[in-house]
Amino acid sequence: MSQYWSWSLTAVGVLGIYLAGRRSAAGWGVGVAAQVLWIAYAIATRQWGFIASALAYSTVYGRNWLAWRRDTSAPSPSPNPNTKEPS
Repeated sequence: MSQYWSWSLTAVGVLGIYLAGRRSAAGWGVGVAAQVLWIAYAIATRQWGFIASALAYSTVYGRNWLAWRRDTSAPSPSPNPNTKEPS
């Protein structure tokens, strides 16, 4: 299998991280999709360690997406009437 596969998969993964860092929901989907591709690559090349890596990365992507989604859907805290604004 050509080295282009691993470089292409790396580029897709980096794109996912970039998009997620820019607070784009698509970044999380791209990141998980890249892990599915890494699993296919691992099976095709019989490099089983990539499967463990892809599962770990997918877990992190999923947990971070849920946390990000929770943060963006939570209402902004209302100001505390007992605190004074700086003058």
